[in-house]
Amino acid sequence: MAALLDLQNILLRGSDRPLLEEASLTVTSGERVGVVGPNGVGKSTLLRVMAGERELDGGRIVTARGLSRGYLSQDPVLPSGTVGDVIGGTWESEAHLDRLGMTDVVQRLTTELSGGQRKRLALIQLLTREHDLYVLDEPTNHLDLDAIDWLEERLRRSRAAVVLVSHDRFLLDRVCTSMVEIDGARLYRHSGGYDGYLEARARRDEQEDRAEQVRQNLARHELAWLRRGAKARTRKPQARIDAAERLLTTRHGAPERDGRLDIAVETPRLGDTVVKLHRVAIGYSEGPEILHGLDLDFGPGDRVGIVGPNGVGKSTLLHLLAGQLLPRRGTIKVGPRVVSALFEQNESSLDLTRTVQELVAGPLGSPGSPADVALMRQFGFSGALTLSLAGDLSGGERRRLQLLLALSRRPNLLLLDEPTNDLDLETIRLLEDFIVRWPGTLVTVSHDRAFLSRTTDRLLEVTSDGRVAEFPGGIDGLLERGFTAVEEAPAPTASRGRLLRDAEKEMTRLERKRRTLEERIARSSDLDEQRRLHDEFQVVVSELGVAEEVWLNLLDEG
Repeated sequence: MAALLDLQNILLRGSDRPLLEEASLTVTSGERVGVVGPNGVGKSTLLRVMAGERELDGGRIVTARGLSRGYLSQDPVLPSGTVGDVIGGTWESEAHLDRLGMTDVVQRLTTELSGGQRKRLALIQLLTREHDLYVLDEPTNHLDLDAIDWLEERLRRSRAAVVLVSHDRFLLDRVCTSMVEIDGARLYRHSGGYDGYLEARARRDEQEDRAEQVRQNLARHELAWLRRGAKARTRKPQARIDAAERLLTTRHGAPERDGRLDIAVETPRLGDTVVKLHRVAIGYSEGPEILHGLDLDFGPGDRVGIVGPNGVGKSTLLHLLAGQLLPRRGTIKVGPRVVSALFEQNESSLDLTRTVQELVAGPLGSPGSPADVALMRQFGFSGALTLSLAGDLSGGERRRLQLLLALSRRPNLLLLDEPTNDLDLETIRLLEDFIVRWPGTLVTVSHDRAFLSRTTDRLLEVTSDGRVAEFPGGIDGLLERGFTAVEEAPAPTASRGRLLRDAEKEMTRLERKRRTLEERIARSSDLDEQRRLHDEFQVVVSELGVAEEVWLNLLDEG
């Protein structure tokens, strides 16, 4: 395969530190490379270099003669004119327009489009032109599930090389032939998709743990020697002693976040009722009804995902559940103990003129309190970043701040609207881990299939006629549809990966059921009910042990 682009010992500087140093990477024809790493490490900057949009600060880049590159940025700039003017009148562009749900805005000016519409239009504009290399920065943001399936298939069938940044783990696993991780200003390349990256990352972490142990042992020996030697000398080598002690109290390359979001210990318990809707219809102002005939019941501990095409009213339903919108018809009953928090898709509720610590403290709190400092650190906000204005943060940082503010209310009803957009994979995994252990009720709108699989048990679909119904087959049906939509044979690890997901989902379901039973036993004052619940609890504990054994055996088989 011919080399299309070769980065040789490159240097990329950020505003306050190097993003990449002495990094090298080659992209050959036909390759599909996924780029991952926490927010702020330089993923988008690296893509801009590869797209020819940014100069290097050092090193060399060699491109194939006549290389044609197409670039999709996170915030694309569109030419003036109507949508129809931008895409042209070819059958292919019109087909893309229909598939991405943009046919109703074909006469609209590009300046009148929402952020999501701009992203989809830029993607259409890009894919209607043939390139040798496509460079895509979060291409699935603002796409619905059908559009993501279509994009996956198109990328897999393309002969062109692809380099993409994405938080969509299914996309990375199905599309990519190799993965590049940015960590500590270095590039690490792994063969295979997301699954292969995780296995390689685990091996590297094990090697780093062994190296860390060696480093710590050397530091202990050094410190012991210095202290022994100090007794025989009048001038202590205090600087060397201090340096050795610092080695023992710090971990080389330790992340800023500790890997858990332990912030909801004071979440108030829910009663038997959370939210019930009976024959509800909703809409805005004097406009038409958006959703109607809603008969829904969200109970304590429910984990509900909401899917459907763009623009059918998924976010509107969340606004209703959050109490921000009243029903036009029908009744809605909210439990008396419910404390809700809405994580919105846009930033309209975020005061961009306030600092991070001011927003976290709220109008009645004291900015910079120890509790707030610990909370902010969980989300990667520390040091000078806590004093930054929200308006000066990057898109990913503002999303993390929104999530922080929603969870800091310690809700027992959490409403999430596309929560994984613009979050890095580390933060998404932290959020998933938090939800798995959290006892409240979750309702989330998302196109992230991995997130839905890990955090929800039930799936609702909002249809184009304004109805809401159970999605056929639930989460399994959603995942199966995605697999069958791609005609190319799956990778050899696909069946094992599916079994692992099923086992993990079963463990999650049983763990939540165990916690719910514990709470019901603690609340009950009826001895007969306590005995019955205790028997049920013992059965669930036994089933959880079996599920964990199945999961561990699958891991060992890998």
